[in-house]
Amino acid sequence: MPVESGNSAAARQVKQKRKSHSLSIRRTNSTEQDRPGMQRDMLEGQDSKLPMAIRSNLMDLFGQIEREFENLYIENLELRREIDSLNERLAGEGQTVDGGDLSKGALKTKASHSTSQLSQKLKTTYKASTSKIVSSFKATTSRAVCQLAKEYVGHRDGIWDLAVTRVQPLVLGTASADHCSMLWSIETGKCLLKYVGHAGSVNSIKFHPTEQMALTASGDQTAHIWRYMVQLPLPQPPADISSSLDDDVDFSDKDEADGEVDGPSECPTIRVATTTLKSHQGVVIAADWLVGGKQVVTASWDRAANLYDVETSELVHTLTGHDQELTHCCTHPTQRLVVTSSRDTTFRLWDFRDPSIHSVNVFQGHTDTVTSAVFTVGDNVVSGSDDRTVKVWDLKNMRSPIATIRTDSAVNRISVSANQRIIALPHDNRQVRLFDMNGVRLARLPRSNRQGHRRMVCCSAWNEENQACNLFTCGFDRQAIGWSINIPALLQDK
Repeated sequence: MPVESGNSAAARQVKQKRKSHSLSIRRTNSTEQDRPGMQRDMLEGQDSKLPMAIRSNLMDLFGQIEREFENLYIENLELRREIDSLNERLAGEGQTVDGGDLSKGALKTKASHSTSQLSQKLKTTYKASTSKIVSSFKATTSRAVCQLAKEYVGHRDGIWDLAVTRVQPLVLGTASADHCSMLWSIETGKCLLKYVGHAGSVNSIKFHPTEQMALTASGDQTAHIWRYMVQLPLPQPPADISSSLDDDVDFSDKDEADGEVDGPSECPTIRVATTTLKSHQGVVIAADWLVGGKQVVTASWDRAANLYDVETSELVHTLTGHDQELTHCCTHPTQRLVVTSSRDTTFRLWDFRDPSIHSVNVFQGHTDTVTSAVFTVGDNVVSGSDDRTVKVWDLKNMRSPIATIRTDSAVNRISVSANQRIIALPHDNRQVRLFDMNGVRLARLPRSNRQGHRRMVCCSAWNEENQACNLFTCGFDRQAIGWSINIPALLQDK
């Protein structure tokens, strides 16, 4: 009669334990199916001011969380038993080795290595499952305070930048790689005006602080200033988008925008700029108005930023010092300050408040391309980078950031809301996340197979004057999206 070795006996014992535990898990799951109904019955007898639909939804969520943790607990016990069984087996093997001692030699190394592997597996399983539960719960909360309000479709290539006008009527402007810039009705999503004066990709768009003028930067090595006049259409009744908020499933392989998109219905077209600014020797990647609107600054791949006089179109200053191509420029809303970002991992602060002295400060807080750096209404600068971080700086002491946000994807052109100072982070991985100035994550904008961006998100822009559509994003899926962010609820959940 054959005799079982110690190893085979231990293996059979582990299999029997796994089988018994799998049966117990099935039994537990089958009995748990009736638990939400029991909990609802118990809850009906309690005095609650919540509507029944919300109470039922909460009980379903808590029931799912309880079942997930119960399954984790059972799996935890099973893994611990496997660890104990392995230790017993190794101890038994240690007695048959010639003078083998578990406290030294190769056997000790083997035992500790195997045990550490199982321990790491246990930790990884627990963390992954717990993160899944928390992420699902956060996604449900985010959908309640962040909803897709309107889509703006009509460009034939990716959209690099977008901005909202600063004077009435409020419209949305987009800058696209299809050589066009468009103005849109925020409420209806209709194209109101198209500017086609550039011979290259339109890389940025900014609006004059007090007049109906737009400033666009292009790959044709120029920046254009052009005047616009639009007639807002009558608002349409809001569409019912509740059905598109039911799930947050990601079908990233689907791309409805891959086909040719029909252009917007006939709208007025501007073909010639009012003013053309040209002295760069490379792509003009960004441009912005200085406070007052009498001067503009441009940033270029020729590693320089230029300051122009709007009325005369003359070059006033050339700002040099960056070692590589510039990626962005931004001006302070109330002071003559400019910040430029570059692929050399730095951003520079240029001070023009004193006409006789033009000081510059260099900040080296990132390890990869600085994609954008923007001013806040207060004394802060917020910078984003391809190193997957966003840093908040104090203008009074910029030796080190006062907050650092670490993410899982490169960050593109960020924006900060003026009133509540909420940072909107557009990512390469198609996500858009919201953080406060202390680096606390507030929400992630919902994205599924039926809503959200399907390609890299290039830019974000706030518009707090319109509560129904107060955040805009654009990306390389050729569309801009308007979002309704319930800011009071967002800050309350924090």
